[in-house]
Amino acid sequence: MIDRLCLIGVGLIGGSLSLALRRAGYVKSVIGVGRNASNLQEALSRNIIDEASHDAASAVVDADMVVLAVPVGSTGNVFAQIKDHLKNGATVTDAGSVKGDVVTQIKEVMNGTLPGYFVPGHPIAGNENSGAQAAFPELYQGRRVLLTPTEATLHTALVAVKRMWEITGAVVEEMPVGHHDRVLAMTSHLPHILAFSLVDSLARQETSEEIFRYAAGGFRDFTRIASSDPVMWRDICLHNREALLAALTTYQQDLSELKKAIEKEDVETLQAIFTQAKKARDAFLG
Repeated sequence: MIDRLCLIGVGLIGGSLSLALRRAGYVKSVIGVGRNASNLQEALSRNIIDEASHDAASAVVDADMVVLAVPVGSTGNVFAQIKDHLKNGATVTDAGSVKGDVVTQIKEVMNGTLPGYFVPGHPIAGNENSGAQAAFPELYQGRRVLLTPTEATLHTALVAVKRMWEITGAVVEEMPVGHHDRVLAMTSHLPHILAFSLVDSLARQETSEEIFRYAAGGFRDFTRIASSDPVMWRDICLHNREALLAALTTYQQDLSELKKAIEKEDVETLQAIFTQAKKARDAFLG
């Protein structure tokens, strides 16, 4: 049971976490921190939080669990604001899609050390919507949450964060920080970049109005994630730069091979690529 939860960032991720914990009766009170007054008011009206604050430092004073649900690039700044105001025994975790840079930011704020109460985390869940109005309690049902404890992370803190996510219905797994960033660069970050890039490219065409008018379901399905928060994805690109560049390089090489096959009218290669891709995706869905 969490007596007091502090959510720094009350959007889809943080808001859905609160709603899931509330429904399970696993949290007594929730305070939400944010800069957008109307979003905090929405969170209050939807009973996502009990209290709202614009001051992270004062909000964490009585919290047993602090969740940083902010853009990756803001993590260090937020942590610097709260680190001297945490109560003894509090646990801090985050929900960022990049873990290596988050750990580096925390270490810099702590002058080269990592606190035992910090558990880096990443719920692999979400959609293209944002804000408190997008939150819903079923978001994490059956979804994976990856925890990447550091060498300093206390076992008690890890257990507390793991249990919190399990209460939401999530499947919790542990993974080394570096491995997490390489895997997510390929499975999450690259697809988002491709979707943003495709929509931007088409939007800059002279016939863009006609292109979008006649776009069918396949276009909507493939580009849905291009409606995601631009600030969040800007930060992910910058803070998982090396792993994402490696994933982009590999994809560009594969795309070049596909282009050559089309140019040469290489029926066998095209058939092999499409067949292999279908088989892999069907297995994923199964």
